[in-house]
Amino acid sequence: RKLRDATFVVLCFLITIASSIDILHHHHSFDREKVIEMMSHQESFGIRAAIASCLVASVYAFQASPSFARVGSALKVAVDPSTITNKEYEDICGVSFDEQSLHDRLKSTKFLYPKHVEVIEDIGPIAGRMVDDILLETGEKAWQPQDFLPDLSQEGWEDDVKELRKMAEGVPDDVMVVLVGDMVTEEALPTYQTLLNTFEGCDDPTGDTDTPWARWSRGWTSEENRHGDLLNKYLYLGGRCDMRSIEVTIQHLITNGFNPDAQKDPYRGFVYTSFQERATKVSHSNVGRLAGKYGDKQLRKICAQIAGDEGRHEKAYQTFCEEIIKRDPDGLIMVFGEMMRGQIVMPAELMTDGVNGNLYKDFSEVAQRLGVYTALDYADIIRHLVDRWDLENLEGLSSEAEKEREYLCKLPERYRKLAERSMNKKKKVNEEEAPKTF
Repeated sequence: RKLRDATFVVLCFLITIASSIDILHHHHSFDREKVIEMMSHQESFGIRAAIASCLVASVYAFQASPSFARVGSALKVAVDPSTITNKEYEDICGVSFDEQSLHDRLKSTKFLYPKHVEVIEDIGPIAGRMVDDILLETGEKAWQPQDFLPDLSQEGWEDDVKELRKMAEGVPDDVMVVLVGDMVTEEALPTYQTLLNTFEGCDDPTGDTDTPWARWSRGWTSEENRHGDLLNKYLYLGGRCDMRSIEVTIQHLITNGFNPDAQKDPYRGFVYTSFQERATKVSHSNVGRLAGKYGDKQLRKICAQIAGDEGRHEKAYQTFCEEIIKRDPDGLIMVFGEMMRGQIVMPAELMTDGVNGNLYKDFSEVAQRLGVYTALDYADIIRHLVDRWDLENLEGLSSEAEKEREYLCKLPERYRKLAERSMNKKKKVNEEEAPKTF
């Protein structure tokens, strides 16, 4: 049938050409204007008829046969099972007609990182244990922001607020600046839960999905939610900050979002959170240390409580990566190396109050000068992860992954030397310049 249809099309095409040649031969002088005039009248009938025939034949030739409209499988494709065997179809398309093969094929092509998703699914039970062992119980048994603040529903609350403000008076402005930056970062929590839900295999597609990863995501978020609430209320009751400007900054940061370059990859995502949770713990711990130094015991206690949460969360994410290494060492090492060749993006990088476009830069410079979070801390976190995952003794890697392992093991010392050089240079500049006022 296909041969017949093709032959018919070719014949119509030849007729068209022959008719054209005959007309042009009849007017062998080939006066261009005469030919155009002729083709617009009766003598063009042959050409037009031939073209019409060719068009009809083409449409007819490429019409699907009714037998090919039959659906012979769950694949819903135009394949006639009587003309092709399952084996032939598998060889061509890579999947058979049966439902299970189709399901497996769709599963393997649904994700950008199917192998990574398989590993993540395999360590799902470990995520479930983290929910039980790492996350605290919710409700009455869990600590809440109000536990650290004056209770305005009780008599004598005015005296409690005065005491809080008296302790806060001794905290220098630059320490308060870093505290505000930390609080704004914590308040952008909606962005971070959104990020977690982009990690393939770890998402919460319905919002109340009963999988270990979905329960971890919601539980982690519920604990983190207390941090911004507590710091926000402390700053409000302290009375030293322009709270409306802070609220504007929070809204800008959530609107701007941030991109840690996770690329939906759960491996990249967990390397990032392993690093970032530790960085946040370091920052809160150091702010608390400074608060205690200047007499604010309550702020020191608040920061210590938040840092404790970050430490538990850090442990969970680093455990996830440890389990990934057991199952896919090459995959995790390659991702870790690639991310370290770039730079870990801080969550508040796009912070702005709508006026100062360099707000995050100013905040980070103050944090660096006070020793709250420095380039040395960055190097120390890399060292911690290398040690935590025992990369010095990791064996059985591919040649490419082995090169990345060697690079990662040497990186902390190299980064520390660069950090020391950079910090010494900045220290000299700061000594020559007047410090910023806030």
